[in-house]
Amino acid sequence: MTDGRSWEGNWKVRLYERVRERGYDSLTAFAEARPIASLVELADELGPDDLAGVQVFSGLLAEAERKNQVTRLVRGQLVRELAEALPNGWPTVLDDESRFNVAVALARWGTFTPETHEQRVERAKAALRASPPPAGWRPLGPDDELLRTLLPDEEA
Repeated sequence: MTDGRSWEGNWKVRLYERVRERGYDSLTAFAEARPIASLVELADELGPDDLAGVQVFSGLLAEAERKNQVTRLVRGQLVRELAEALPNGWPTVLDDESRFNVAVALARWGTFTPETHEQRVERAKAALRASPPPAGWRPLGPDDELLRTLLPDEEA
């Protein structure tokens, strides 16, 4: 957890310097090498005391917009949220606890959804609730078949 220093100085320069120091040419490449790491975990790996998860997401979104891959980023963020909230995959039984964990994952996903994708994400959430994936389903990246069905690429 940062103590507020993450916003000091030019955090964008710091973020990309750290990415390059680790041998990656983009923040996207760094993040995709860790597809189930949370944004906070990615930030901690890049700068445990001076970068925040929201800064990582901001950089990822900027790169995705430049490459017309925002939908892929949005799917990838769901992967991260599911991995954190449902580490053993989609629950076999939706009891109160597992229903809560699913709700947490989907709510967090919504907070990191760009405005351009909010309606599509709401439809995907509704589809997941109406027709839950198989028990144990754990997408390991943004190209998961079920995710691509729920949120197909629109960019060209």
